[in-house]
Amino acid sequence: MVPSPNPETIHVVDDEASIRTSLARMLRARGFTVRVHDSAASFFESVDVASPGCAILDCKMPGCSGLEVQDRLVQAGDGWQVIFLTGRADVPQSVQAMKHGAVDFLLKPALPATLVEAVKRAVERLAALRVRREELSEIARRVEALTPREGQVLSHVIAGRLNKQIADQLGTAEKTVKIQRAQVMRKMGVQSVAELVRVTEKLGIKPA
Repeated sequence: MVPSPNPETIHVVDDEASIRTSLARMLRARGFTVRVHDSAASFFESVDVASPGCAILDCKMPGCSGLEVQDRLVQAGDGWQVIFLTGRADVPQSVQAMKHGAVDFLLKPALPATLVEAVKRAVERLAALRVRREELSEIARRVEALTPREGQVLSHVIAGRLNKQIADQLGTAEKTVKIQRAQVMRKMGVQSVAELVRVTEKLGIKPA
């Protein structure tokens, strides 16, 4: 059976050639796209860390350890999904790795099924993150389409104020607020105030 292709690239960073080769072969056989790197330096030279991805890191590597690589990825943003694969268990290291959001901390040689499950979780996390970012981008686009006055009306609507109260606050006619309120709902693509509140909360918009 031909494995279904996976759009995510899995970056394997390990200074042992045999480990890189075996991991790459195993993951590719299961439909993953894989790139291998023999050091942290080569990884950073060939990858744009500003674009989140998935990485399998060895803890012990010359020059820059796996934990240091993770630190740099965390500093670049919250998108990178990291799996540690190390030859020796170290509780403080594993605790640090997991605190910084590692998907898993595995010992070599990890069972293929265990590693594949970790990779699947990493890919799922990354996909969910991208969906959320796309959603926030779309909400921001809708907010930007509002006029300054509609933006003011929005902030009062999500505060739970009635049209008359908003009109008093803005010094305008209630009929005008009613029209502007309808425009806000249409441009934001929502059907109710509750839905508008949920949408704006995702973007961190505060009530007036």
